[in-house]
Formats: sequence, structure tokens, C-alpha cells
Amino acid sequence: MFETLTGRLGEVLNRLTKRGALSEGDVNEALREVRLALLEADVALPVVKRFIDEVRSKAVGAEVLRSVTPGQMVIKVVQDHLVEMLGKAQAEIDLLAPAPVPIMLVGLQGSGKTTSCAKIARLLSERQKKKVLMASLDVARPAAQEQLRVLGEQAGVATLPVIAGQMPVDIAKRAIQAAKLQSFDVVLLDTAGRIHIDEALMAEALAVRDAVQPHETLLVADALTGQDAVRLAEQFHKRIGLTGIVLTRMDGDGRGGAALSMRAVTGQPIKLIGIGEKLDQMEPFHPDRIASRILGMGDVVSLVEKAAETLEKEAAEKLAAKMEKGTFDLEDLASQLRQMRKLGGMQGVLSLLPGVAKVKKQLADSGVADKQLARQEAIISSMTPWERRNPKLIHASRKQRIARGSGATVPEINRLLKQHRQMADMMKRVKKMGKAGLMPPQGFPPGLMPRR
Repeated sequence: MFETLTGRLGEVLNRLTKRGALSEGDVNEALREVRLALLEADVALPVVKRFIDEVRSKAVGAEVLRSVTPGQMVIKVVQDHLVEMLGKAQAEIDLLAPAPVPIMLVGLQGSGKTTSCAKIARLLSERQKKKVLMASLDVARPAAQEQLRVLGEQAGVATLPVIAGQMPVDIAKRAIQAAKLQSFDVVLLDTAGRIHIDEALMAEALAVRDAVQPHETLLVADALTGQDAVRLAEQFHKRIGLTGIVLTRMDGDGRGGAALSMRAVTGQPIKLIGIGEKLDQMEPFHPDRIASRILGMGDVVSLVEKAAETLEKEAAEKLAAKMEKGTFDLEDLASQLRQMRKLGGMQGVLSLLPGVAKVKKQLADSGVADKQLARQEAIISSMTPWERRNPKLIHASRKQRIARGSGATVPEINRLLKQHRQMADMMKRVKKMGKAGLMPPQGFPPGLMPRR
């Protein structure tokens, strides 16, 4: 997400940092380019105007232009205002209400509302240990209720049994009653969507809202729709009253204008963002971290949190024990590759690291990519357990057999074995030096390992 904006802003702000002193003209010229970058990223024009005016008033001040590092000071001003535009502090789903807490999801058809319902339920269930009940109020779209039931099974979350012919308001009331009787903490109400906003959609949503008085009313909007998503948020907030926004398909939007505009236009916080199709690919929206990503500063905090959730403790302990002995076989390398894929692959990790644009280019030039990680894992899977534990046994005839079994080529197998030797050699050096800190983090791609 934000690749386009990150690239443009990075170029502009890098030029500022290379200059020793800045004049007011330098800052104004840079802000003109920032303005164009924001407009190209599909940020709403009124939001862009307000942002540029606020940044200019601070950036051309004496404390910036006369500072020791004026370029860095301007970047700091831009970052601070990006955070303010995005919402200053993280806004979580508010569950401070008597159980069961009703949460209503609204939005247009095709925005990913039903899938987001299951993702949110899974998030609340796993991270906050809440007992969640989902209920589909969509009686217009064929199989909508069945879709939520299937997603509920996949997420391990309960769904309200379907009664044919029941209307949305009655389903919502039944969901609240069932949740009370069965001691659920949260009830997620997935309302019906439409291809576009119409009076029937609004009347139905208003009737459900009035019947259950939801503690949270979240708009689920597709980030790819850009300015249409912003207008959608305005209309829903005006008619129904939103308490927050969930943006889907953020992984597919290189511009990010919807995320930058919606909070500023509606005054309501973005609470969650969908970063993929899988049920575990929903994450809280952190304005400060997102601002850092936009400016190419990375988001190491999110990477560490993600690693803590996905990396296997047992595998890490096993690797640490092998480090002490100075050994590292191909089974360990396969474990590293699996851990990397759990973190979202190369692109997932790089998107959270500082200087991502440069690293991505270097990665593309080197030929190391997510598909290569999967290919390397397939090669190792085609080896026998004895070969994985004793890579020195793998000679010409064995390489040909492994190549046939994995669909790879012998040169690819040679490269993999060379990468393994480099990592094994580093293990031995770490053991000799007695400094485990020299080992890169678990899951670090073997293709990027330092060379001897």
C-alpha cells in the first residue's frame, strides 16, 4: 500500500535533506511537489489544501529554516501532519459496553463486508479472547447467509442459525437475544449491501440501527474505489452515524488516497485495514506507523509484533540450540523459509522495513522473490530426510532426481546449496566468536545473507 505516494514523497524529501540550508522558496517548491503527489494518490482536494497550508505554516518558520538539519525538520513536520490527518492515535473497536456488545457493519455490495465480518470476529476472538456471534442480515443477496456461516466455520466463530423468511430487523433482534442467553461478548451484524446507495438500503440500515442501538457502526469500504469511498463514507455518516471505518484491499491500493482522506472528511477514525484475502489478514490501523510507511521509514514495530504472533517458539529454540553447536542443515533452512512465508513473504517483510523502495529494487535485480522462496522450499521437500541432514551427499545424480521431483533445474539446486553453505559457515563463525547477535533474525531470506 502507498507505494506510489511513498516513491514520490521519498524523492522530494530526499532532495531537501541533501541541501545544507533551505530557503522559503526551497520549501514552497517541495510542497508543490508534495501537493501533486497527494493528488495523484487520490487524496481529496480539500484535504490536500488543508494539509499543505498547515505544513507550510510550520515548515517555513524560523525554527526550521535556521535549524542544523532543516531538511530533516521539514520531514518531521510532514510526518507530524500526516499522523494528524490519519487520526493522531490508534482507535480500537470500542467494547466498553454491557455484553453482548452489538457492532453493525454497513457498506456497499462487493466491498468485502462479509469477509471483513469474519476477519473482525477472528481478531476479537483470538487477540482479545472475546466470545463472538456473527449474524447475516442480508436476505437480498443469494447465499449471503450461507457465506457467513462457512466463513464462521473457517474462523472458528459462531454464526446465528438461519430461519427462512425472517427480515433483517427480526434477525438482528434474535441475534441479540441469542447472544444474551448464550453469554456472548460481542454480536457482529453483517447488513445487506447494494451496488450503489439507495433509499431502500438506508432505510433498512436505519431500521436495524434503531432496533438494536449498536455500540459501534463500522463502514466497510474498498480502498481501491478511491474518491468514491470517501463520498460513500460521507453519505453513510450523515444518514446513519458512523463510529469508525474498516478499509479493505489496502494491499492492492498503491495510492492510499482513501485512507488519507476518509478520516479527515468524516471525522471518524479508520479502525482496521484489510491487507489480504486470508482471514488473518486484518490489522489495527496505527496512524503513526502508517505515516512512517508512507515516508519510507518502515514499520519495524508492526514487523516485530507480527513475528511474535507467527514465529514458532519451538523452531526458534531448536535453531538457537543448533547455533550453540555451530550446525545448520537443510531442514533448518526449510524451517526458515516457512517462517518467512508466515510473515507475509519477502514483500510483506520489506513493506515494513525502512528504505523499502531501494531494497525492493535491489531484490528485483537479484532475482530473489516470494515465488523463489516457495520454489526453494519445494526443492528441499523433494530431498530425502538423510539428504536434508547431510547436504554434502547431494551430488550429480541426486541433484537430477531432486530437480525432477521439484520441477526445478540443477543450477537452482546448486544456488540453494551454496546459500545453505553460506548460512552454515556463518553459524560456525558465530560459535567461534561466541556472539549470537551476529545471526540475522529468524526467517531472514537466505538470498540476502552476507557473503564471505
